[in-house]
Amino acid sequence: MPAIFYVSYNLKKSASVEDFLTASERLNNEYISKQPGYVSWQQVRDGEMWADLLTFETMDDVKNFEEKSAANPNEFAITFYSFINMNNCKGHYFNIEKSY
Repeated sequence: MPAIFYVSYNLKKSASVEDFLTASERLNNEYISKQPGYVSWQQVRDGEMWADLLTFETMDDVKNFEEKSAANPNEFAITFYSFINMNNCKGHYFNIEKSY
């Protein structure tokens, strides 16, 4: 069953949205999209609040991705996270119960 890793956050006040999205795309192209079970990554925004919805084929794929990424962040992830205010960053795993 597909699963989603949901992360909400705000960018740092000094962050450029254009530069952040460029860093996000590079992280996706060079690392995230190459992970086992990867399906997609959507970045959504409401004012100052951002959220990432990373979809994987299974919950095990999501958890393996997050564990691997947290244990050994690569240069693309380090650049991506440099734009984010980590004090309000929150993540959660969701199973997709049904799609319409």
